[in-house]
Amino acid sequence: MSISLQKGQKVNLSKDNAGLSKVVIGLGWDEVQQAKGGLFAKKPKPIDCDASALLLINGKLTNKGDIVYFGNLRHKSGAIQHMGDNLTGAGEGDDEQIIVDLSNVPAEYDRIVLVVNIYQAVQRNQHFGMVQNAFIRLVDARTNNEMCKYNLTENYSGLTALIFGEVYRHNGEWKFNAIGQGTNDPDLGGLANRYL
Repeated sequence: MSISLQKGQKVNLSKDNAGLSKVVIGLGWDEVQQAKGGLFAKKPKPIDCDASALLLINGKLTNKGDIVYFGNLRHKSGAIQHMGDNLTGAGEGDDEQIIVDLSNVPAEYDRIVLVVNIYQAVQRNQHFGMVQNAFIRLVDARTNNEMCKYNLTENYSGLTALIFGEVYRHNGEWKFNAIGQGTNDPDLGGLANRYL
């Protein structure tokens, strides 16, 4: 049974899912319908949200190769794989997915931070106030059962990136923390700098 999480809530993934080894992390969002301009108004560009995973050692990002995103779809360990970029967020269900093979995450990595930023947010004058129904969910890849889901319900107007949550190792068990923190970082590089 899936647990519906609140901001700041943590859940033990290992405890109720014996033998859990592979997790599908699904992230989703919808663009808010904007009022149509006049006949000659410029058509707004679709909002392109990009999901990424940052692998941290002792809470720090130590190598740019530890960022898994649309430009680096597979971590060098093979344990984390991004399933590709969705340019619009249109459609039902997950917009982007990141697969984490927990059993093969090298021991030096203690957490995997999951972030989403709007591609070219500053140039396109876009922000997360223009996005609705954002969520992150974790699915047991063996059974396809959703373990937990966190719906981001706060107003993120003016913010260009979100720290959705983190999967982390604690006392030999994997846990998930629903963070839901909005930022003004203009791109993935700005988000990554928070963890240097």
